[in-house]
Amino acid sequence: MKHNKVGSVMTTQVVRATHGTPFKEVARLLGDNRISGLPVVDDDDKVIGVISETDLLARQAETPDPYEPKKHFRRAMLTREGRRRIAKAAARTAGQLMSRPPVTVHADDTIVEAARTMAQHHIERLPVLDEEQRLVGIVTRRDLLQVFLRPDAEIRAEVIDEVLVRALWLPPRGVDVSVTEGVVTLAGHMERKSETEIAVSMTRQIDGVVAVVDKLTHRLDDSHLRPDQESLHGVADDWLRRI
Repeated sequence: MKHNKVGSVMTTQVVRATHGTPFKEVARLLGDNRISGLPVVDDDDKVIGVISETDLLARQAETPDPYEPKKHFRRAMLTREGRRRIAKAAARTAGQLMSRPPVTVHADDTIVEAARTMAQHHIERLPVLDEEQRLVGIVTRRDLLQVFLRPDAEIRAEVIDEVLVRALWLPPRGVDVSVTEGVVTLAGHMERKSETEIAVSMTRQIDGVVAVVDKLTHRLDDSHLRPDQESLHGVADDWLRRI
């Protein structure tokens, strides 16, 4: 069973900045290319930080108004976040403005892994790296959502071929598989409970599957048996150990 990799949906033409790129040039790159962020790279094309529209807006918000009375404060009394904001307010280059460390993914990571990373860090785009940690692409939330646009018929065909036939050695019609709006329903009678668990677990991992409705029944409950017992030996042993 194959998972769509980040490399299959990423954009390879990446708008980027270097440490010394001027602030106004960064703003121009974002505006001209209609993007909300970009990576900052070193001379070896390795990502050292990222800049988002939020970083630019934060700089403008923290820039003092020449018509307002000057505020007096002790720098030592500021929190780390306060000091960071003041530093960004004076930023003149991408290196001074960028956020770091950068959050990245690799081209051979799965789309699911990239989506989890975005959700955990509340970000909308991720620089994509190759095996040598060099920038090779950029992936956005919109790119990752493409996986959920897979037709139901395509998802159903993969469940039957990869899960039922290849993994469990069942005939194509051994289990009834229906898919509606990405929700897969598995119905039918199987020999062992462990096989039903494998079927459900593998189906959940297929790209484009939103949820799995388990309507499978079984003849033998082998959940209490050890993997080395005779009754468990069969084509699904390897999958049993992964669940």
